[in-house]
This record gives sequence, C-alpha cells and structure tokens, in this order.
Amino acid sequence: MSDKENNTKSRPSSQVIETVPVGPLGLVPLKGCEEFGKKVDKYLVKWRKERESEHKHTIAFSGYQRDSYLIDSSTPRFGTGEAKGVINSSVRGDDLYFLVDVTNYSLTYTVSGLLNHMSPDDHFQDLKRLIAASAGKARRISVIMPFLYESRQHKRSARESLDCAMALQELCDMGVENIITFDAHDPRVQNAIPLKGFETISATYQYIKGLLKNITDLSIDSDHMMIISPDEGGMARAIYFANVLGIDMGMFYKRRDYTKIIDGRNPIVAHEFLGSSVEGKDVIIVDDMISSGESMIDVAKELKRRKAKRVFCCATFGLFTKGLKAFDQAYEDGIIDRILTTNMVYQTPELLKREYYIDVDMAKYVALIIDCLNHDNSLSSLLSPTDRINKRLAEYREKHRIDD
Repeated sequence: MSDKENNTKSRPSSQVIETVPVGPLGLVPLKGCEEFGKKVDKYLVKWRKERESEHKHTIAFSGYQRDSYLIDSSTPRFGTGEAKGVINSSVRGDDLYFLVDVTNYSLTYTVSGLLNHMSPDDHFQDLKRLIAASAGKARRISVIMPFLYESRQHKRSARESLDCAMALQELCDMGVENIITFDAHDPRVQNAIPLKGFETISATYQYIKGLLKNITDLSIDSDHMMIISPDEGGMARAIYFANVLGIDMGMFYKRRDYTKIIDGRNPIVAHEFLGSSVEGKDVIIVDDMISSGESMIDVAKELKRRKAKRVFCCATFGLFTKGLKAFDQAYEDGIIDRILTTNMVYQTPELLKREYYIDVDMAKYVALIIDCLNHDNSLSSLLSPTDRINKRLAEYREKHRIDD
C-alpha cells in the first residue's frame, strides 16, 4: 500500500470536508511544545492541501488551505521574573488551539540574574497570558493539555486545595470551550466544568502500534501474554487494553502505611498481586504515567519473581523525575525489556538514546483530533480505536507467524 493511501485512510472521513469549519484554524504551541506543534501542523497542511470539495472555494472555507496554521506568539519576561503574553498576528474569528506541556522543566528564565527552571505553574500562567492576549477576538478557544495541570491534586482528603478543579474553572471563565487531555489521573475532575467540553483520551492504539512495530516475536493470546494494572486506579485502562487484544489481565494493589507521610504521601509497604499465573508469559504493564518509576520497577520485579517472560512498560507520560539510573539498572538486570511513553511531554536526549526506550509519536493523532474539532465533527471514531487495533493485529499476525 502506498504512503498516499495510508495517509488517506488515517484522515477523518470525507464527510468532514462537507462540513463548514468553525473558523480559520490556528495553532498556538507554547514554549516547550514548539516541535510537537510543528509536527501537528505538518499533518494538517498536508491533508488539507490534498482534499477536494465543491465548497472549498466558498467564503465559509476562507483560509482553509495555508502553508502553516501556526500562530506566532511569545511570553517574554522582565528582569523580576514577571511576564506577558503576546500574539503577533490577527486571530479575529479564528478557531484557536493552544498546545501546552506543563511538565517541561528544561526551559529556564532569570529572576534578578538567577536561573530558574519553569514549573507547571509557570506554564499554566503562560497559557492564561496567551489566552488573554487573544483579547476575546477568537471565535472559539480550545486547549490541548496532554498532562492535565495539577491532575494529581484532584480530590480533597483533608483541609486542602482542589487545584485541578480550580484550574479548569479558571480556563473556562476565560472563554475556553474545549479542554483535551490524555489519561487524566481521575476523569471525574470534569465534573468541575459540566457545561464545557472535556475529553480525556487514551493512547492505547499508539501503544499497540509501537509494540508491534518494534517487537517482532509477540504471541498475542491468553497463553502467551497478559496485561497488568500496577494499581486499582488503572483498572479501566487495563481492562480495555486486555479486551481489545483478547487476553487476560491482572492487577496489583498498593498496600500503604497510613501512619506515615513521606514526600506528601503514604509510603507503599508492598505490591499485592491479583490475577492468574504469569509464568512464561510476556506481560504489559499499563499506567498513565511514570513519575519516579519506583512503583513500575517494583511491579516489574514482582512479575519477574513470578517467572514472567518479558516485561513491557507502557505509560502515556514518561516524567522520570528521579532520572534514568534505576531504569538502566532494571534493564541491565533483565527486569524490564522495553519502555514505551509518548512524545506529548518533554523527553530528555538521554532518554531517546536508550536502547530499551520506544518513542510513541502522538502528533498524527492530535492532528486528527484538531481537524475533527475544527469541523465540529464527532470524535467517537477517534476515541474508540477498536477497529484500527484489530486491523493492526491482523496485519501483524499475517506478517509474523510465530510457531509454538
């Protein structure tokens, strides 16, 4: 099959072309998200140049085909560390999509001559500054925030703040209509903004595509493979993953010491396993994020202790807040075989060089979502990729026939 046929099949259906766009499309990637924004823009430019429609030359499609949909913007800072948002072109009547990676700590700025790394708070403030800079002139504003800001502070268990809910309400008060995120730590946080659009999307198809592309000897059946949830919070994610692959799943639950609080949380005493035997099977651990990685490695050790064959770790966000040393050691010791995370958050050059790491590119998927939203088209086919997964599995099994 040619690349052109592949691209045609990956785009939204032809009915999108017959739907009038909400407005001229504009992409506003914030600092730290520029490279990802360029990849998304490249797909959109290509698809829209290839499209044919009898309505394409009407006034409703004005500005539909461009050489780039990127909007030039900046967030310069003063010597005190204060900042402002600047949009350097007209956005009147545009359908704007702001792309932001709140976890990108690699960016720096100076405060009275001292170097300061950007925190999630800094990125969120910059997002609000650029939304404010559009001055209410855009026709619609959507925010694509893969790692949802303050998503781990989503519930109140004592006298404490509800940061994620407050942040969502603040964005909606500024005129944001849609918030698109991936694998929100707790999707119920959308209850804070019941009248606005909120989508939390899984990268299941992209994980599977990454595995099948890089591992050529997988036997995808219940006798040879199993999906593992590292905790009870990720059960729904693991169940869907297991169901589309047609294999079994198991889970760990974290037994914590609730008499102590270390680094703001109750320490984990042990990981208890619930599920059938993993002996001799390839196992896929599925989670929303790898933060320090301690839990992921502990779970992998427990699976190896139970004689699992190979361990593949899939997480939407690879934060690696304590570096890669522990994962390097785990790979060297044969505890972990591959790690898959997406490129929607900052990836260090060192991570990209690791032989055990598989980079899951999400740019095309995000471009498809933006393309559909710009036409006010349904996202249901993109949010439920079962058919695409089944097709990919059939192609893999045809190409790589594994004899028992």
